[in-house]
Amino acid sequence: MYTKITRLITLPLFLLLLSSFTALLVQKRKPVLYIIGDSTVRNGDGTGKNQQWGWGSMIAPYFDTTRISIRNHAIGGRSSRTFITEGRWEEIRKTLQPGDYVIMQFGHNDAGALDDTARARGSIRGTGEETKDIYNPVRKMPETVHTYGWYMRNYANDAKAKGAVAIICSPVPRNNFKDGKVERADSSYGKWAAETAVTTRAFFIPLNTIIAEQYEALGPDQVNAFFPGDHTHTNEAGAILNAKSVVKGLQDLRRCHLRRYLR
Repeated sequence: MYTKITRLITLPLFLLLLSSFTALLVQKRKPVLYIIGDSTVRNGDGTGKNQQWGWGSMIAPYFDTTRISIRNHAIGGRSSRTFITEGRWEEIRKTLQPGDYVIMQFGHNDAGALDDTARARGSIRGTGEETKDIYNPVRKMPETVHTYGWYMRNYANDAKAKGAVAIICSPVPRNNFKDGKVERADSSYGKWAAETAVTTRAFFIPLNTIIAEQYEALGPDQVNAFFPGDHTHTNEAGAILNAKSVVKGLQDLRRCHLRRYLR
């Protein structure tokens, strides 16, 4: 009799303690902010004569990293296509958990050739379902190439399927001035990034516009100082300006809980 009663009492108590312990472990896990993109997001980070940096390497100080982890997986030279075909996205996708975040910014390298012998990293322009079958001379295998929007949809939909939050950025502008105005991506990758955010119901940061407006306010002479080597890659000061612009974009996303982790 005593043993049976003890078991009846002990089992529910054990299950309650186990449930409480599991809940405590879940509460203690910090969400992760994954950042993916190209060299404008993560570059040589201070190496080389031109000291080029990407904004993803400068953004951590704007977050409370005691409550959220920042992992910048961006890598130079990649496009929306090659970040997937090289398996980089799959490695992240496998680790995504509910409550995580993914900020993505591609476009600078997507305009390249689909099958050139150097990189073969281009994607088809636009957001449609068009495809082109090629022989990839870099990977030395056949490949079906899709549109920029198709690849971006994959990132956003995969993240959401894992319970993570997807945030799409339009690509940062290059140092191209004409009559005091910065060349925008309103009719190309900026437009297609925005359209992809709508179709996938991801959050969208108009990073191209936010930064371009600041460049125009500063003027060509000051902006030139951000670009020591070319018209695309910034130095540390330029990367900090761009990181602050991402933060501004996040602050404007009133329904995005990632804002809660900003300092």
